[in-house]
Amino acid sequence: MIKPRIQNGASFRGMTIGLLGGSFNPAHDGHLEMSLYALKQMKLDQVWWLVSPQNPLKTRWDMAKLDKRVESAKRVVGRHPRLLVTDIETDLGTRYTAQTLRKLKRLYPRTKFVWLMGADNLRQIPKWQDWEDIFKLVPVAVFRRPSYPAGRGLGKAAKKFDEAWNPPSQGKKVARKTSKALPAWIILDNKLNYSSSTKIRKDNPSWPK
Repeated sequence: MIKPRIQNGASFRGMTIGLLGGSFNPAHDGHLEMSLYALKQMKLDQVWWLVSPQNPLKTRWDMAKLDKRVESAKRVVGRHPRLLVTDIETDLGTRYTAQTLRKLKRLYPRTKFVWLMGADNLRQIPKWQDWEDIFKLVPVAVFRRPSYPAGRGLGKAAKKFDEAWNPPSQGKKVARKTSKALPAWIILDNKLNYSSSTKIRKDNPSWPK
């Protein structure tokens, strides 16, 4: 699918859309498995892969150019009709997740968004700008990742929002929480996938810079 036109919110009216943000440096089948699992378990209409122009926690020297990372994401997604690869943050002019979520909610007021992230990001999210606002802006779904135990009380963010935790069986319900019912988050019971962008880069020195 092509990236959404930020002027045309009507195209996504009434949808519940998962947002999987990241560098995708490069994208791999783990991203795909997570997205398909979220579509099924949370009954999402679509998942958007938000390919970050520049991760604020990483240097430019660590990253391939944006167009190469978008290309890798599109190759992994293929022709799946409910997965959309986008660099919409370039159009929005945002660098931080909280900024992006605020703008998307304003641009698409009749669309529900869910933030999707791995357990590794749940551990490091307190380093993100306005990280607490992310949980208050949209529901959050966390995927299990190898070597990153996730659960109630594990890490600063999990402890902070412990009362907003929901069991895996509540995925569809959590995804459709209204703003007044937030924060609300969930740890999905997905199968572990051992794919890693870091390992792919290590094993493939030719990956574009």
